[in-house]
Amino acid sequence: MSQMRLVIVGAGGRMGRTLLRAVAEAPDLELAGAVEPPGSPHLGQDAGLLAGLPPLGVEVTDDALPLFAASHGVIDFTVPAASVAFAELAAQARIVHVIGTTGCSSEDDAKIAAAARHATVVKSGNMSLGVNLLAALAKRVAATLDESFDIEVLEMHHNRKIDTPSGTALLLGNAAAAGRGVTLEERGVFERHGVTGARKAGDIGFATLRGGTVVGEHEVIFAGPAERIILGHKAEDRMIFARGALAAARWARGRKPGLYSMADVLGLHDL
Repeated sequence: MSQMRLVIVGAGGRMGRTLLRAVAEAPDLELAGAVEPPGSPHLGQDAGLLAGLPPLGVEVTDDALPLFAASHGVIDFTVPAASVAFAELAAQARIVHVIGTTGCSSEDDAKIAAAARHATVVKSGNMSLGVNLLAALAKRVAATLDESFDIEVLEMHHNRKIDTPSGTALLLGNAAAAGRGVTLEERGVFERHGVTGARKAGDIGFATLRGGTVVGEHEVIFAGPAERIILGHKAEDRMIFARGALAAARWARGRKPGLYSMADVLGLHDL
């Protein structure tokens, strides 16, 4: 099979630059384009130089559609509004769209799902192997333990992260809820302040920390009578998310249009 041609959108961001390096290092992949929004100071710059590499001969542009039409897929760690717009373009081009963007609303998700009628979309709150394995384990543990074990999700990220809880925390919370046969809409608790009263059995609580340059730390805590089970993951380098996203793109190439998750990519549904 020929090299997979990939476009990186949000190329000037921290994840965008990491993705540029990851694609450049992969012998089976080719950088087909790098996209930034109109007005970005990076427009016109060589994508290699943007990523701290030698020139790659790919100029950063704000015109995504021609690049999508000449590629096999796009990797997208941007913001919800941009991801929705890119999903529509990916649907027009009928290509792979890997989405690591977090903070999407239910309306955003509905639009992305609609685009997946024509694009092959892999969307996840976290692209790393470790986090998705953690989610599968959290689901299994939640299904095994009864409501005498309280479930809490703790997460910490760097001080520039704009959404809370993190997409990863929601991924883990949804996994635990699925294990219990409930939804986060029913049992999620995202704020505690003042005199809240005793914790309700069956609730799934979230705690959020922000500070410094933390890439990402997550724990799912099952707190029962006189014992706790703590499942955790610490991300030390954004490259783990890039590698997962590229694995998702490779997996999605040639598959029929639809909306997939990293559990599909990694075969974790039966864990």
